Amino acid sequence: MIRILSDQLINQIAAGEVVERPAAVVKELVENALDAGARHIEVELERGGVGLIRIRDDGSGIEPDQLTLALQRHATSKIASFEDLEQVGSLGFRGEALPSILSVSRLRLVSRVAGAEHAWAVEGEGQLASGEPIPAAHPLGTQIEVRDLFFNTPARRKFLKTEATEYRQAHQAMQRIALSRFDVGFALKHNQRRIWEFAPAASASGREARLAEICGREFVDHAVPLDEQRLGMRLHGWVGLPSFARSQADLQFFYVNGRLVRDRLPSAALRRAFADVMHSTHHPAYVLYLELDPASVDVNVHPQKTEVRFRDGGSVHDMLFAAVHQLLRRVRPQDGATHDVALPSPLTAAPAVRSASSTPAWAARPQQQGFRYGAAASGAWSTQLAESRAEFGAGAGRATAAVGVAESASDSVRETPESDEFPLGHALAQLQGVYVLAQNRHGLVLVDAHAAHERILYERLKGELDRGGIAAQSLLVPQRLQLQEDEIEILEARREELARYGIVFDRSGPETVLLRAVPPLLTEAAVIELLRELAGDDQRRESASHFGELLEAQQRILADVACKAAIKANRKLSLAEMESLLRDMERTEMAGQCNHGRPTWIQVGMGELDRLFLRGR
Repeated sequence: MIRILSDQLINQIAAGEVVERPAAVVKELVENALDAGARHIEVELERGGVGLIRIRDDGSGIEPDQLTLALQRHATSKIASFEDLEQVGSLGFRGEALPSILSVSRLRLVSRVAGAEHAWAVEGEGQLASGEPIPAAHPLGTQIEVRDLFFNTPARRKFLKTEATEYRQAHQAMQRIALSRFDVGFALKHNQRRIWEFAPAASASGREARLAEICGREFVDHAVPLDEQRLGMRLHGWVGLPSFARSQADLQFFYVNGRLVRDRLPSAALRRAFADVMHSTHHPAYVLYLELDPASVDVNVHPQKTEVRFRDGGSVHDMLFAAVHQLLRRVRPQDGATHDVALPSPLTAAPAVRSASSTPAWAARPQQQGFRYGAAASGAWSTQLAESRAEFGAGAGRATAAVGVAESASDSVRETPESDEFPLGHALAQLQGVYVLAQNRHGLVLVDAHAAHERILYERLKGELDRGGIAAQSLLVPQRLQLQEDEIEILEARREELARYGIVFDRSGPETVLLRAVPPLLTEAAVIELLRELAGDDQRRESASHFGELLEAQQRILADVACKAAIKANRKLSLAEMESLLRDMERTEMAGQCNHGRPTWIQVGMGELDRLFLRGR
């Protein structure tokens, strides 16, 4: 038999979409407070929010004759027509949250508007109690108490997690909202204990303090600000440096017109922007705000409004990618605010005291990155070919060298003061055939020669590719390569693409190809190894989404070529060659990381070195 459901049952069904757990209640009610113009919002929880959720705000309040209407389904003050729905500027607009919450809890709503003698209150258990609003004591604004969540739907209550888990979810919901509105003060209490309180942050230092409290001081220290306007949109916020890449996507906050969203389009654009400087299994960290015309984004596509649909998704994607990609390319070694790197003390394990003026802010921290990246790379050249191909002359006409220097450059250690012209300073020596040691005016610089050279070659190869392709060097004797038939078909499908990288081959049999030309950077053996990897890894790479965003084929191949051609461990460098490598790094975009996201250099400031030797004590 078909029957019309009761209003209470309809609301309880709607609550299943809107009110999944206490955190969802907190989110909906705090967003209502923000829509009411609140400048201070206090949230109090008991038993993770299952026992009590109390939200107090100093917003505009609700008129007495509107209180009962506010608890009715699809009653809202935020939209009145389809045109309003097409350009929603508020966080809430459907009029579903309050009646849905009421249907599964014991709720009390108290509100007072400006000019009123006192506040008015309504309440209900599962449904609105009969009768008119009653007088109550309350300052200007609104207070909503939600008790015994899911008391009348025991099946739903069984699916709730532990108190600690539900509290953590509610706490994170509050943090996400606090990041969206720095101009609003927020306070959070749990089980009668104040957890945190944020005052409204009008200054840059205040915003940074809130950002550090929520995202961690480490994020603030490794993030750069972004503010770009183009195509009628504005993107601003903070982007974590590639050296701060995460193993999980746990530090990604993206807001559209003040609303936190988790949408595939911005995620893909931002991940693509990091593709050149981050390993495909890592995740970038960012707190970003996109502002655009409300009419150009549809927020009415998800029950909890966490997904959106852009009218011109291509423009949004291009804007996000270009803004972040260009920001990352602008980050190069240069003088800036300074702080010390913490190294282990020779006498104690106590935390190091950081100096305020010893190490540039762009310097990565050893405890974050470690010291032995890139020490052992596959596809090493033979000693003779490495010596002959890795020419450090400027006139070679190809991207084979770290950089060109005059043969007459002095190999003696420099004794002149370090000038500001060279942020990475001047080379001193090579350590264990892996690291270049240099000194600048801040202290000691350590460079991973392989990782740094890899980035330099990668950027040069990209430039050659943009100018029409990488020159191929024909082999006097073609090299034969045995592969499985399906692997050869994979390479055949990419023949034209590989030719742009200077790799030319022909199929000479069902399971054989002849390698006829290679890029000047690589030996025949290295190219054969690269072809085997491309043929064997293609299916795996195409099936692995890495959270929906694969590295582009161009980036993968160029990264592989650069890695195999770069300086290998135990390659002895002259002082002139090391000096030339430093200068090339200073001229190269994204020189702070190799193509896999590893750091290429770190700075150890004089303050930290003094501490290690107990100077000044």
